[in-house]
Amino acid sequence: MSMATNADWVKHALETLADAGYRKGGARSAVVELLGRQSCALTARDIDDQLHAGGNTVGRASVYRTLEALTDLKLVTRLDLGHGQAHYEPSLPSGEHHHHLVCDACGRVTPFEDPELERTLQKLCNRVSYSVAEHDVVLHGKCRDCVAA
Repeated sequence: MSMATNADWVKHALETLADAGYRKGGARSAVVELLGRQSCALTARDIDDQLHAGGNTVGRASVYRTLEALTDLKLVTRLDLGHGQAHYEPSLPSGEHHHHLVCDACGRVTPFEDPELERTLQKLCNRVSYSVAEHDVVLHGKCRDCVAA
């Protein structure tokens, strides 16, 4: 996400939470702002660790409650990238998104975009008898560092 897109998403997310009746809270704001600074998906534990490393005292239960609310409001996408932990990343109102490469050796998650893949997926969606609302592509393998090791 670009810096402008990050700020737009944070503003949109906070407004949507308020419109849905959520009170303005330090924990929710901290989680939203942290997610808005990310370029890719994070686990709840990653979010908790980064908040504490930054001096924020948000409780882990608050992180999970906030992620649940953000997911319910379709402000974040919950991803299963393997390894038994859900990952979360902002869902942009524009629909702009990326896909993921996952290293099965070290767990590194790397975002990627491919316009040709998107065109191919759109062609497929036009041929199947489903109304496809969203998609995510996750490629598993070994990152360059793990292959070299």
